[in-house]
Amino acid sequence: MRLVLAEDQFLLREGLSRLLELNGFDIVAAVGSGPELTRALAEHEPDVALVDIRMPPTHTDEGLRAVLEGRRLRPGQPSLLLSQYVDQLYAQELLADGDGGVGYLLKDRVFNSDQFISALHQVAAGGTVMDPNVVSRMLSHSSQDQQIARLTEREREVLGYMAEGRSNAAIAAVLVITEKAVAKHINSLLAKLDLPPSRDDNRRVMAVLAYLNRV
Repeated sequence: MRLVLAEDQFLLREGLSRLLELNGFDIVAAVGSGPELTRALAEHEPDVALVDIRMPPTHTDEGLRAVLEGRRLRPGQPSLLLSQYVDQLYAQELLADGDGGVGYLLKDRVFNSDQFISALHQVAAGGTVMDPNVVSRMLSHSSQDQQIARLTEREREVLGYMAEGRSNAAIAAVLVITEKAVAKHINSLLAKLDLPPSRDDNRRVMAVLAYLNRV
């Protein structure tokens, strides 16, 4: 799987490169600034990009801007962004085009290699992966909305796991319930949110996140 890596800290970039290569990724470019990332995405059209949000020259949101430009030029360009902080606005901008193939994780997640590599594969396949802390912030922000308020506590739990990109089987394992029960909760919460059920997991997650971003 061809990957573009964008991280301005040399030691972290080297460490990530080795971890990714050990897990079968072909790093076609490893860059340290926003402008370099923009060029790399256009030149290589990678299967997935792994990007630090804050990069030179201003160390604000160059990584995010480069990814958004890359996705404008190549809709659906799979991109997983890393950040040291939770910023709901970053997540909203990343999700705004609704094309999927996006992820937003805190850098702490990198230290769980299995979870991190799984997230990259999900994003490369067109899925959506949001850090649990980002999801919690979204749900908290939406807590006063009438439709969200109609959800049961269990439905809110399921919604949170859906937004993280987890499958029905994974949700069932975490909550120690059957997949049939998970499906029932999902159908119920989608109905309460006025979102039609869908067989496509990514569309379902994107629909829920798009709803949360509007409130």
